[in-house]
Amino acid sequence: MSLWARVNQLPQHILEQIRFIYGSNFPIEVRHYLAEWIEERLQNASMFINDQENAYEQEAANFLNQLIIELERTAVSLPENNLTIKIRLNESARNFRQLFSHNPSQLYHHLITCLQRERQCVAYPEECATVQDPEVNEVFTAVQQLQIMVRTNENDNRNLLKEYEHLLLEVHEMQKNRAQLETIEHAEMRQHAHNQLVQHQKMVNDRLQLCTGKRLALVDGFRKTILITGEVQTKVLNKYLSQWKINQGFAGNGASTMSASNLDTIQAWCESLAEIIWSTKDQIRLAIKNKSKLHVEQDDVPDLLPQAMVDVTNLLKTLITNTFIIEKQPPQVMKTNTRFAATVRLLVGNTLNIKMVNPQVKVSIISEAQAQQTQQTNKASEQSCGEIMNNIGNLEYNETTKQLSVSFRNMQLKKIKRAEKKGTECVMDEKFALLFQSSFAVGHGDLVFSVWTISLPVVVIVHGNQEPQSWATITWDNAFADINRIPFQVPDKVCWNQLAEALNMKFRASTGRLLTQENMHFLCEKAFKTSLPYPVQNDLTIMWSQFCKEPIPDRSFTFWEWFYAAMKVTREHLRGPWMDGSIIGFIHKSKAEDYLLKCPRGTFLLRFSDSELGGITIAWVNEGNDGQPQILHIQPFTAKDFSTRSLSDRIRDFDDLYYLFPNKPKHEAFDRYTTPVGPPRNKNYIASEVRAVLMPGPNNNPMNSYPNTPSYNIQSPDASRDTPSSGYGQVNFGQVPDFELENIGIFSSQFQ
Repeated sequence: MSLWARVNQLPQHILEQIRFIYGSNFPIEVRHYLAEWIEERLQNASMFINDQENAYEQEAANFLNQLIIELERTAVSLPENNLTIKIRLNESARNFRQLFSHNPSQLYHHLITCLQRERQCVAYPEECATVQDPEVNEVFTAVQQLQIMVRTNENDNRNLLKEYEHLLLEVHEMQKNRAQLETIEHAEMRQHAHNQLVQHQKMVNDRLQLCTGKRLALVDGFRKTILITGEVQTKVLNKYLSQWKINQGFAGNGASTMSASNLDTIQAWCESLAEIIWSTKDQIRLAIKNKSKLHVEQDDVPDLLPQAMVDVTNLLKTLITNTFIIEKQPPQVMKTNTRFAATVRLLVGNTLNIKMVNPQVKVSIISEAQAQQTQQTNKASEQSCGEIMNNIGNLEYNETTKQLSVSFRNMQLKKIKRAEKKGTECVMDEKFALLFQSSFAVGHGDLVFSVWTISLPVVVIVHGNQEPQSWATITWDNAFADINRIPFQVPDKVCWNQLAEALNMKFRASTGRLLTQENMHFLCEKAFKTSLPYPVQNDLTIMWSQFCKEPIPDRSFTFWEWFYAAMKVTREHLRGPWMDGSIIGFIHKSKAEDYLLKCPRGTFLLRFSDSELGGITIAWVNEGNDGQPQILHIQPFTAKDFSTRSLSDRIRDFDDLYYLFPNKPKHEAFDRYTTPVGPPRNKNYIASEVRAVLMPGPNNNPMNSYPNTPSYNIQSPDASRDTPSSGYGQVNFGQVPDFELENIGIFSSQFQ
């Protein structure tokens, strides 16, 4: 059964969540009609890019092209009575071409995230059955209320203007009557005119009182609108947009986050707020202008309009400066002279005429100290500590997506200037950031805003061997950074359970499957270098130095280096078996032996090596000289070994291995990942293949297929190493000769 079929069996409220995360730019009909095709294409896709960004973008571009072709093919194959769906699918194909041709990785990443969420909901429906944040509906309701208030204020302002016009006419008439009174000489007529003038004056005063009351009521309406707008804006910016930014850090660690509202929803809120603020600002400006025409006013009535103008302008400034955001973060481990990309977006770009001017955006790289100065002064730093090529672009408006953004697709860091190191600091501990800045006029050009935003922290490397420690710095920062911190301060000591969660989500994003509770407990004991009771106490804390600075006892590498190497080899060479659960991975050697001693001969399991970085070893039950079960361990295989022959092929080669622990025939677990035997490259030659074999020790019969001895000398000539440590067996390669001279002597001629 496909994943989508299982999703559609979930409760309705979970289905609504899943539909929500797909968003408006990916119609759910596409997911439905292309369900199996999408799942097949994205089965082994990963969001964990590291230094493989070029390959990732190429893969994303290929996927987009194939998706469009498949959509059009599916639309054609549908029966004529499904005309609406045919139109919808063809329309989706056109939209995908328009929306994502310039940035196919955006769609690719989005779909991977959505599929991960689907798998989570299918596997753990009770955890996905969360109630949507009720404040989301409150924001929508508040925005609608504000729009009504703005229309009311506009109507009141219009009525006040009419009252002003009537008042000005009355004042003009009264002044004319006063002038005429001066020309009347007849006493009785003069008295009569004077009485009329007094009555007229009273009427003018009454109308003036009415205008003042209406003006004060209007100002009160402005103030209420500004107050409520400020409250809603604070909630949108400080809660939802801030959470979206925090989630970017979590996503950098591989988290598949699902916030209560996506960025398109936040943009819709921000655009509505911008329109409300700008309309209110225009109304206040009009009220001030109209009031200035009126030269009669009560001296004891305060003029609150100027302060209202200040308040609404500050609201606009806060909104604009906070909605200039980095939609696609640059790579957090950045290698010099390597192409990278980033995208910035202005969430209020569809309003205030900003989209008409295509503002220029400049990118620079700044140090941690410069980032701190930028935050403290609230002014973009003019300094830079490096040189970036292709670092200038213009915000452009996309009519289809309704977004004002710019994608920098070909940036390259040419040089970097580092700070002086102190103590035990190294270049992989030093954090930088990309600073994006722009300036543009708003409205009629009377307001000019300078906006800036800083990326997530970046570690700059010049060589691939600096990558593991750099990712330690980034992983710790992404997991434990506070949104309101001073750049880029993080705690030196954190709760182990929080770090374990970060490691788990990172491993899942990289390899496709979560770690088990047993795996996590083993990692905990590895990190603390001691045995610990299960479950681990909630208040157990770990230091940064324990995480990635102090070597594991009797080893030359740290906990993080060991963990990272296991994750890397799994991602690159073991992903399929790992996702199937065929690899236990993180488990004590002694615990593995305890498990296997209860199993029949030939039962085996796979665990990550304690002694070799990025190594995975096979432990299996064999029969010793005394007839008792004995556990043997093959010397660990590494990425270098797998570049010659895959793990699945090696397991198929080993005739001594029968069952994957606890009792699964090995062919059921690994045959799907083994390399099929192909025809010879040249029909004039006899085909041959490379095979891995177990080489028995000197005390055993080399022709015995099932040597009953604990002493194996197992070595892999494709990975030059020193003599294996005790407890490991040896693996060799045999080759059936195909009578090609160039192959003779490459491998030992061990026939199988």
